[in-house]
Amino acid sequence: MAAVTDSPTPMPQWPVADFDPVRRLHVIAATAPGAARIGETVLGAPFERVWALAQDLERTMPLWIPDVRTVRLDRPAPSGSLPTTSLRARIHGHTRLRATFGIDLAPGWCLMQSRLVLGGMAARPETDRTTRFAFLGGLRFPGARLLAPALRPFTGDPLARFAALLEEEQDEE
Repeated sequence: MAAVTDSPTPMPQWPVADFDPVRRLHVIAATAPGAARIGETVLGAPFERVWALAQDLERTMPLWIPDVRTVRLDRPAPSGSLPTTSLRARIHGHTRLRATFGIDLAPGWCLMQSRLVLGGMAARPETDRTTRFAFLGGLRFPGARLLAPALRPFTGDPLARFAALLEEEQDEE
């Protein structure tokens, strides 16, 4: 019979998967029902400049997301490198979109969801002068992925619009 000891048995070390914000957004796109569109690009600007523009939701979202007309936050979004902040926003679109969104906002991360719509953006530094930026948009119901091809002509290319907005703002400086 083995002797009983007071020392605990060491627990096995479980693998840890730590994803950067862009990969996290890809995981959400792959697992969320209806997340119809995910894309990414590398932008020719440092992370701080890209994220300052991206997190200015009220001012910039209507400029680069085709169906967003207005964004009204329940309180100002924080700036800088604060931890995750939860916000609420009322978003009106050019079509019939009128929804209240819950928003998780942190440096390099923004996930927005209403009852029927899911959206997000993520960024991480690629080099000290470039940033990898991703955008996710979709409808939150099973089968919505089937609508994606029919909706593409109406939604345009949000990543190209964001890149153009970033370039336009850089030119103004």
